Amino acid sequence: MQNTGTSEGQLLAGAAKIVITDEQGEPANDPLYVKALVLKACETTAVIITVDAVAIEEIGSIKRGYLDGVRAQLGEALGIKPAHVVINASHCHGRVCADVEARTVQAVNEAYKEMVPVRAGTGTGHEDRVSENRRLKLKNGKEADVRHAYALPPDNEVASLGPIDPEIGVLRLDRENGETLAVVYNFAIHPIVGVPSGLNTADITGLASQVIEDQLNDGAVALFIQGCTGDVNPIGYKDVHHPRGAEILGNLLGLSTLKALKQISSNEVSPLRIVHETLTLPRQDLSDRIASLEAEQTSQLATLKGTSLNLDTFLPLIVKYRLSPEFPSYASHRYLHEDQVGRDDLKVLDADNRRNMDAYIENVHTMERLTIIQTNLNLLRRHQEKYEAEGTRTIETEIVGIRIGSFVLVTFPGELSVEIGLGIKERSPHSRTFVAGVTNGYIYYTPTEAQLKNRGNAQEDSDCLVSSGWQSLFEARVSKVLERL
Repeated sequence: MQNTGTSEGQLLAGAAKIVITDEQGEPANDPLYVKALVLKACETTAVIITVDAVAIEEIGSIKRGYLDGVRAQLGEALGIKPAHVVINASHCHGRVCADVEARTVQAVNEAYKEMVPVRAGTGTGHEDRVSENRRLKLKNGKEADVRHAYALPPDNEVASLGPIDPEIGVLRLDRENGETLAVVYNFAIHPIVGVPSGLNTADITGLASQVIEDQLNDGAVALFIQGCTGDVNPIGYKDVHHPRGAEILGNLLGLSTLKALKQISSNEVSPLRIVHETLTLPRQDLSDRIASLEAEQTSQLATLKGTSLNLDTFLPLIVKYRLSPEFPSYASHRYLHEDQVGRDDLKVLDADNRRNMDAYIENVHTMERLTIIQTNLNLLRRHQEKYEAEGTRTIETEIVGIRIGSFVLVTFPGELSVEIGLGIKERSPHSRTFVAGVTNGYIYYTPTEAQLKNRGNAQEDSDCLVSSGWQSLFEARVSKVLERL
């Protein structure tokens, strides 16, 4: 299906936001929002909706039918084409209210009623202090993933890691009197830090939006659009020495976006164009990969060795032998005394202890590898069960391209790896091109072809539906969409 809207007249826009925090659960640290931006030029109307939630359906607290329900109601009440409604999830892991669909429609209705003439401006910001690539390239050719569910590999096994995308894509919409109506900003980061209290939160991106809105005129709405965040973590994600720091990272992202805003003049001629297409992607039969991982699991189990140590005896020993490698069992003069009288009791004891510690450490590393295998097997088996139950060999997805002035955005429902987004930007015919994942549905992770070859070793290639060949199909279609914008 192809659906195109193109208009070159006066750009109208309205924005609104409504709280969607789950009031039935524990108190929240900060509010979660649905935000709506309605855009109209001549006969074309487009809606951009952002939701502080992990995904649009499939996982999290937004239930199936939400996307179709919102589109149907907006079509009936406002005559907006379903293909012109774009809904992006911030991918924070906050919990939203049960009536999120009704509140979403309410936000759009409010924004629609408040439309006024606007001028657009586009620019970019830079922020490289809040994110890091979470895939570690190992010396053995495999890749590991920085997750709370996985132990990190030993440092001496890590060779390198992938890139981040520090660019903040910014659209500024100002009223004719110069006041800012709305800011749309696109950035790639998993907003999964949380707050020290552990309470419900919109996380880094929600807090960044609050910083932006606090510094603008009353009524201005900041809409965060998630980028290609599939393999991009917040910095220091595995830090165990400091409280969770979503507010700190959110402040940095918000301030860098404000810095970019100051450099943007809202004086562009603002054509409004939207292209909607569906793309059929191949789905993976995971049975062979599951069998291979099960065989590796059996092989790893066979390497476990007997050891006389347990955790209680290992910990004090490893501390002693790390603090004093030469004289761990007693002060140096005792060793010198034994040398003097021709005995080596302590040296024999040390040799035994070192052998036992080495065996124990090897078992720990095997246990860590087994944990990763089991975690990823669970993901693979879950997707294989759905594959067999549904009997479908393909996945239907939406690609939307939208242009507002020189601001060009292309969307996709998967958690795109950052390299894919960087490549699309580099090849785009538009100088200000940005890419959004987790939009108009959710199809789990969509890693690069190279990352798919690592299937079973990291979350992105295990919590994944697509099969080899998907990336070239996607990128070819995106290229056509960008040409039409």
